[in-house]
Amino acid sequence: MITVTEKAIGEVKRLMTAEGPESKSGLRVGVKGGGCSGLSYVLDFVKEARPDDKMLEFDGIRVFIDPKSAIYLRGTQLDFSDGLNGTGFNFVNPNAQRTCGCGSSFSM
Repeated sequence: MITVTEKAIGEVKRLMTAEGPESKSGLRVGVKGGGCSGLSYVLDFVKEARPDDKMLEFDGIRVFIDPKSAIYLRGTQLDFSDGLNGTGFNFVNPNAQRTCGCGSSFSM
């Protein structure tokens, strides 16, 4: 399905703690229409899974993916960068045929 790097896991844990982990159950990773390349990645903390979600766990962090997004995210790696070229989550998606300059949207 997807993989999450240790740096991304660490950042998710840090953000969940800052936002109050008792109110969040996990991280939703998804895809929605929009962005300069046609599809955009979505990351959001959620309280609970939806009935049809796929659930993965990485070092205690639950990741929820809806079935439609799972098609676009198969084989994707979620990473986190805090270097000179910018800070944020990065998606390395082998299915993307084209990506935008900011890396937050893609097309297939």
